[in-house]
Amino acid sequence: MKEKVILAYSGGLDTTAIIPWLKENYNYDVVCVCVNVGQGNELDGLEERAKLSGAEKLYIEDVVDEFVNDYIMPCVKANAVYENKYLLGTSMARPVIAKKLVEIARLEGATAICHGATGKGNDQVRFELGIKALAPDLKIIAPWRIWDLTSREEEIEYCKKHGIDLPFSADNSYSRDRNLWHISHEGLELEDPAICPNYDHLLVLGVAPEKAPEKGELLSISFEKGIPTAINGKEMTPTEILKELNALGGKHGIGIVDIVENRVVGMKSRGVYETPGGTILMEAHTQLEELILDRATLSAKKEVANRFADIVYEGKWFTPLREAYQAFVEVTQEYVTGEVKLKLYKGNIIKQGTVSPYSLYNESIASFTTGDLYDHHDAEGFINLFGLSLKVRAMKMAAIDKK
Repeated sequence: MKEKVILAYSGGLDTTAIIPWLKENYNYDVVCVCVNVGQGNELDGLEERAKLSGAEKLYIEDVVDEFVNDYIMPCVKANAVYENKYLLGTSMARPVIAKKLVEIARLEGATAICHGATGKGNDQVRFELGIKALAPDLKIIAPWRIWDLTSREEEIEYCKKHGIDLPFSADNSYSRDRNLWHISHEGLELEDPAICPNYDHLLVLGVAPEKAPEKGELLSISFEKGIPTAINGKEMTPTEILKELNALGGKHGIGIVDIVENRVVGMKSRGVYETPGGTILMEAHTQLEELILDRATLSAKKEVANRFADIVYEGKWFTPLREAYQAFVEVTQEYVTGEVKLKLYKGNIIKQGTVSPYSLYNESIASFTTGDLYDHHDAEGFINLFGLSLKVRAMKMAAIDKK
């Protein structure tokens, strides 16, 4: 019997060309695995395409709820944002995809896993670190680091030579990655940071802010221990909430980010991300936390958020370090419960009020009117002690200057 290879399959030109290439160069039986993390209609017609291209079998694995509950929600609770802008849409999806590829490899008795990520991107790192962490015995094949195909035209010609004549276009188009959390866009005019994105041509999940409705829209999001539980009082699962927020956010031009980011492999890359629902959810969660977490915890959590984002971005999900940081985050979420009110208007998320039974905001203390819990006179002693080291240093420097 031939050995089997598991191919991470999207149905696009790259992974379609990889099927005959694997058969020709390795004499493998190719088992395709498409992991559904919310790609929508991108899944249409995959089985016919995979079989036509020479695959022995195709698995379509629906992991949307697992993706949301076990990967997205920890990042929301951590407020994990890479380089202050990128909400980790692609980064969060790669470990759950790697996990499923390994599961199917074990089920099929495969000896290798193949992916179609390029040798310049982050995804090769994320896929391979995930596979190595879960199945160090499996061989990993990355065709883009091996084969001599250099363009879409060459890939199309290669497919035709192997009897695969599919309606792929040789014209250039954006390179996109989509899941329930976001869609990313790279290529074309985006390769030049000096050029403004062509939003009319580019956007998929929503509209540009200037084309959003003239009237804003109010909504409320309820949270229980850091997890969203309802929109406008209607209880929903996190997956349902994200779908609803995607529709609302897209309608009002929310969550469009144009960023030049630093890739793991050392280069800078420019991309546009649409994350309508995720942007709303992250803002609401942040808004609730500022009411509930004490100063020291909030400060420490911001540091953890940056490190957590780096870990996820670098593909180190299946590591003790991620687990340790997530354990810290979970403790901070014990009392992150309440309701956040927002207004969506032309790309903006505007605060409309926040309430929580665990709010640390005390009007008696915060008010300009003197209350029972705070005596203005106490501030004098505090400032004297808090600034003592500054005063001592200034006195010392003044004495030195007189010499």
